[in-house]
Amino acid sequence: MTKPISIQDIARSAGVSHTTVSRALRDSPLISLDVRRQIQSLAEEMGYIPNAVAQSLRRQQSNTVGLVVTTIADPFVGRVVRGVEDAAQRHGMSVFLSESQNNPERELAVIEMFHHRRVDGIIVAAALLDAGYEKRLERIRVPTILINQQADSSLPTQIRPGMLHSVSVADYSGACRAVEHLLSLGHRSIGYLGAGSRPRSNRIRQQAYRDAMSAAGLPVREGWICIASPERKYHTDDVADGRALLPKLVEAGVTGVFCYNDMIAVGALMACRDHGLDVPGQVSIVGFDDIEIAQYVTPALTTVHQPKLRLGQVAMQMLLQALDGQPVDDPVLPTDLVVRTSTARPYNKP
Repeated sequence: MTKPISIQDIARSAGVSHTTVSRALRDSPLISLDVRRQIQSLAEEMGYIPNAVAQSLRRQQSNTVGLVVTTIADPFVGRVVRGVEDAAQRHGMSVFLSESQNNPERELAVIEMFHHRRVDGIIVAAALLDAGYEKRLERIRVPTILINQQADSSLPTQIRPGMLHSVSVADYSGACRAVEHLLSLGHRSIGYLGAGSRPRSNRIRQQAYRDAMSAAGLPVREGWICIASPERKYHTDDVADGRALLPKLVEAGVTGVFCYNDMIAVGALMACRDHGLDVPGQVSIVGFDDIEIAQYVTPALTTVHQPKLRLGQVAMQMLLQALDGQPVDDPVLPTDLVVRTSTARPYNKP
């Protein structure tokens, strides 16, 4: 293996001291401009690669970001990660990635590990941390951005004034539009399939479902709401949950189903196939997220579009602002309904 070119190698080749080379490579004004250019040119010719670790120690900055996600198996997460990395690379920063598996203890352990590695900042997607972790969070002294915070109890802002921020999407209005779409098609028996592992957004989307039904003068009957078991809060197989729960809603007489996310909706579509139910002839299904597979399943899934790439980009931009000492807002990004072929008028409606 070829040994990397060192500052000592350049100094020997140039016939100058180690200190002179070091200063020239840092563009120090203590070295004349001509000598700086000569040494920098020689270093480039010799293939010198600066030691990033040593540079970061000198600058007290690592140019690295810690990114915590629930699981890389979730296609929604993949687009958020892409958004973070795109924005980070444009600013010369590297991203360390780790999973939490929907476990708040593991999530905090990863955050603490990133802090020990001296990252400049941390981004947490679908964070589950709440006020119960206040004491441990007080020790984290880098800017932290939460994407779609999931804990139902918020983190006290006094933990780290100006260091903790969040970006989220318009869960409530997006869920309302999903249910209103089913109502506009003539559905009156509409169910909700929820996720037990995302308490905050599940609560908001379920409330939007209830409010949309109430605004239409319709009751929410017993059996029209099914949520994945709380005992499975660290569970991440939403497809299996949707497949297992959908039959219960059908037995309760629903003709339309609003699902917490697209993966649950895909599971619901599979259940319909298992039981010989026509979609959208007998059951209309709406998801939430608009992951890429939503347009390729059969039938193509009507869903609420989340700006996943934008979520990651905005989170990274917020982190950069915090690192620069600039004021940081906590934005809420809009959602849009994407109508495809998994929804139609109820089969017994004209």
